[in-house]
Amino acid sequence: MVPHHHCRGVRVTLAAALLAVFCVAGVAHAQDALPDSLTGAPGDPARGRAIVANRQVGLCLLCHSGPFPEERFQGDLAPDLRGAGARWTEGQLRLRIVDSGRINPATIMPAYHRVDGLVRVAPAFRGRPILSAEQIEDVVAFLTTLRD
Repeated sequence: MVPHHHCRGVRVTLAAALLAVFCVAGVAHAQDALPDSLTGAPGDPARGRAIVANRQVGLCLLCHSGPFPEERFQGDLAPDLRGAGARWTEGQLRLRIVDSGRINPATIMPAYHRVDGLVRVAPAFRGRPILSAEQIEDVVAFLTTLRD
């Protein structure tokens, strides 16, 4: 027969282990997204599409492809943007654009809104994000429309 105090210890240990698992899972989920808008306002999907397709602004199509029939040359280094809104939440898309290195430190995708800790940045561009907060929200708004 197992002593009563031993069973209580097993229950406490099991409860602590389950609590730790739930806490870690919650932290992992929170680190996978930036749930709050950078501007406090929703972005404009039409402006977001223009940013994504523009090789002088977003540069997205250098690496990504997507539903842009007017763009002859599209990238194949990164995920196709078709279905991005079905694969990722708004917050997950925002984090991937703002600072994809927080998800994958080995990524080749630039941090479009982070300015600290970057290397090999020309002096004229130091301290300046690639895209403004409003542009980030516009791109997020556009990508969430890509459901198929």
